[in-house]
Amino acid sequence: MTPRSGPPRRPDGGVATTQAFYSRWARLYDAIARRSPGVQSLRERAAERLAPPEGGVVVDMGCGTGANLPHLSTRVGPAGRVLGVDFTPGVLAVARDRLRSRGANDGATPGTSTGVVRGDATRPPVRDADAVFASFVSGMLGDPAAAVHHWADVVGPGGRLGLLDLARSTHPLGRPLNGLFRGVVRATSPPGTRSRVSESPATLLDRRVVAAHRALFDRCVDVEHETHALGYARLSVGTVAEP
Repeated sequence: MTPRSGPPRRPDGGVATTQAFYSRWARLYDAIARRSPGVQSLRERAAERLAPPEGGVVVDMGCGTGANLPHLSTRVGPAGRVLGVDFTPGVLAVARDRLRSRGANDGATPGTSTGVVRGDATRPPVRDADAVFASFVSGMLGDPAAAVHHWADVVGPGGRLGLLDLARSTHPLGRPLNGLFRGVVRATSPPGTRSRVSESPATLLDRRVVAAHRALFDRCVDVEHETHALGYARLSVGTVAEP
């Protein structure tokens, strides 16, 4: 994994507001990311489906407070390396505190090199890896399809690519709860974001998630797609194809 030099891109277009929002609520976000019912089993299943090579390098794009890191570490083993990338200082501070206080393991495989770095997931500070994973990130990106194509370029042909996202459900048992889901999405959107788009936050989220997963299907072979949590959670993994 080769890091790129240079500072993060200068915040604009609401990036600074989004950073401040997630930094302010980093501890609450961490509790939700780790303790919501079923979320850890989803993360574990996603890491299992991603199936990075033992001893390989995995990059967790938009890693937040690092909830995926122990699951990914388990998959690559003690000879592997896991790197989390996020652009928000507050959530990275929480992730670094946890890595320091628990010996960089937090339930992960002892010996695995695990760390986090500040960077833009749409312009990741790495040039190569064996696998890239992103959870609950696609809906935050202005052009999620372009980001997925970039991640596919990072791992190259034969590399593994995985996405785990939330969107409104099309499942018969989940659809009646879509109104509640819309309210949660609106309530948790950073302030000011709604004024910059003409569609509702939930509609925008759906559109971005669909675009990201379609891009993964476009770039990968042997794609596995699953839905969980009454259709609200969508998991797609695949192997990047030759051009």
